[in-house]
Amino acid sequence: MQTLSGDEKNPTRVGELVAGNAVMVFGQRGCCMCHVAKLLLLGLGVNPTISAVEEGDVTEVIGELSKISGELVEFPVVFVGGKLFGGLERLISMHITGELVAILKDARALWL
Repeated sequence: MQTLSGDEKNPTRVGELVAGNAVMVFGQRGCCMCHVAKLLLLGLGVNPTISAVEEGDVTEVIGELSKISGELVEFPVVFVGGKLFGGLERLISMHITGELVAILKDARALWL
């Protein structure tokens, strides 16, 4: 898990994290919902990159993520294949319907 702070929370760095990782999860440091998202993805065999955002940086990082995705986001937020996937609710619902594994395979986050 990495923490965004200082120069790492700049727009370029946030965009690089989204583009450079098959599955990227952003959440506030200590967020239990972020932990649930991580455990679900790990349970499927995906190794997501998790970014724990410090409380004072939340507004700025959410603003950058919203610009990248073109939508207003809130934590935790999941990006798959460089595109906004959604939050924990969508992650769980796609898992329950059985659609999540195919999406992760398409993003090359899962090779089964």
